[in-house]
Amino acid sequence: MHRPAFASWLSQTNDVTQTFLAAGRIPGLINLAGGLPDPSVWPVAALAEQARSAVADHPGDTLAYSPIDGLPGLRDVIARRFSRGGLRLTRENVMITTGGMQALDLVGKVLLDPGDAIAAQAPAYLGALDAWMPRAPAYRPMRLEANDVDIAGCMAGAKFAYTVPNFSNPTGRLVGHDQRRALVDAANATGCWLVEDDPYGALYYDGAPLPRLLDISAGDRPDSSQEGLYDGPVIYLGTLSKELAPGLRIGWVIAAPEMITALTTAKQGSDMFTSGICQRIAQGALEDRLPEQILPDILSLYRDRRDALCAAMAEHLPDLYDWEVPSGGMFVWAVARDARLDTDRLMTRGLDHGVCISPSSVFDPEGRDRRATRLNFTLNPPDKLAEGIRRLAEATRAEMAAL
Repeated sequence: MHRPAFASWLSQTNDVTQTFLAAGRIPGLINLAGGLPDPSVWPVAALAEQARSAVADHPGDTLAYSPIDGLPGLRDVIARRFSRGGLRLTRENVMITTGGMQALDLVGKVLLDPGDAIAAQAPAYLGALDAWMPRAPAYRPMRLEANDVDIAGCMAGAKFAYTVPNFSNPTGRLVGHDQRRALVDAANATGCWLVEDDPYGALYYDGAPLPRLLDISAGDRPDSSQEGLYDGPVIYLGTLSKELAPGLRIGWVIAAPEMITALTTAKQGSDMFTSGICQRIAQGALEDRLPEQILPDILSLYRDRRDALCAAMAEHLPDLYDWEVPSGGMFVWAVARDARLDTDRLMTRGLDHGVCISPSSVFDPEGRDRRATRLNFTLNPPDKLAEGIRRLAEATRAEMAAL
């Protein structure tokens, strides 16, 4: 029987995400590919108590259908959590999503028609590229670390700009204050929406946190006629996946009320509402400041692992790759010194050597960048990180010998 073909965009996808999520089930394989937190940081007992009380004390919120834009109490908590200085938020500025990935998907649904332009920080998060692939956008890369980048030129005429200012996925780079200012200025000048994806904003290991694009934007705007509601161009995406636990699948969008209304309409046709049980657990955890309680231990653990990974790289990879030590986040971006190295091929060879990496091609909308790899340091203890880098060095030398 002949059946209709699948949608054409499916032929353009990659299987890297599936590979590194499945890597943990391969005996002996060391997974340096994913952006996964260490399960030891999850506050299991506290979350179990939150779950019990959520269902027992709030059966209407947890077991019934929920509002599409999220439980009012959780939206209020997030509005209060992010309000500071000139940034004053209410629940009208907040929508709850089923993880940060849904927020990316919904942004694409409400802003993109086929062929529309996105000004994207480059390299770009592969989850965002996957989320928007069905809409066939055109990308304008913004290499924010370059001195000659024309941010306003990239954003002019684009539907939105996509950035991860805090420890970018995949490069781990921190966008500096001047570039943050330039991004907001360009959004104001061009009328382009500015997406600030911030899953790693709490993970500063060195130095004081820089202001969010959302905060910078709020400082530019006088009080609106709506009692100070934020109505600027920044669409801020947050999540509890790195601060608390990814299994909760709780994310949020903070934006102008008109954007929240549009995103809510799109969510209605997506999953209708985010799990009420998970929302009530998240609300209780935020009210009890549970993320703030566990953050010092998370930072200590991940700082030590970052240092262990970079020390192993300095021992085994100095003749093969260039990299920078990140001041936060979850990743190190290693660029091969020899331009002939294809990290797509290296990923396959690495599996034979017992290590899984992420090749750079999946972070390039055109798939042309094949010279770098993203390495994660948060999931594994120092001894495994050291062994994983030793295996990567072996795999790289074997691949180079085959050129």
